[in-house]
Amino acid sequence: MTDKLHSTKGIVLRTVRYGETSVIVTIFTELFGIQSYLVNGVRTSSKKGSGKANLFQPSAILDLIVYHNELKNLQRVKEFKWAHIYMHVLSDVMKNAVALFFVELLAKCLKQPEANPELFYFTEDAFLHLDKSNGAVTANFPLYFAIHLANFFGFRINDNYSAANAVLDLQEGEFVKEKPGHPYFIDEKEAAVTAQLLRTMQPEELEQVKLNHEFRRNLLLTYERYYALHIPDFGSMKTLPVLKEILA
Repeated sequence: MTDKLHSTKGIVLRTVRYGETSVIVTIFTELFGIQSYLVNGVRTSSKKGSGKANLFQPSAILDLIVYHNELKNLQRVKEFKWAHIYMHVLSDVMKNAVALFFVELLAKCLKQPEANPELFYFTEDAFLHLDKSNGAVTANFPLYFAIHLANFFGFRINDNYSAANAVLDLQEGEFVKEKPGHPYFIDEKEAAVTAQLLRTMQPEELEQVKLNHEFRRNLLLTYERYYALHIPDFGSMKTLPVLKEILA
């Protein structure tokens, strides 16, 4: 089976150095889902290689022409360029911390290299909104992203919150009348805010969700626990302590 050329968009998740001048990049692509690519010659100090490694920063959105062979674990990139040049995501400390949280959460959930265009567009849209969002939206964005990302992996929270169903059972992913017999639940304001976030369809609406940083921090830890209950070997998130400091 020969390698075929394809044009696809991709979101960079991780880059590691390979050899003297190359990198191996993990990219979430529009066409093929998560893939690993060998990119040659981008770390040279020559004119040709100069600055090209910058394109492979986590969260970068690229237009790619790639070789694809389903029998191979490591693919190759023929051509690459920015699909979108961020104004703030790569340079603003707070937005970059949020972007890296998105990247890590997505990478932990993507286990198999299969196409999921709806998930790709949701993720791309989140990065584009983050780039132009104000401080209030940016601060709440990790909560929004975590809540809505779960929809794509089969453990969405059922939006059945009411005065009667005011306890969120994290194991079952739904609001219930009484506290369950296990410790994985939230109630009161945490449950109410989660319901509000579930009903928030556009990132701009996050400005209306008024939270202090301590509450936001605790809710992020709750959502990390929620993912750990539903994704095998999820572990803990490295970006969360950084995000907690910056959002404070």
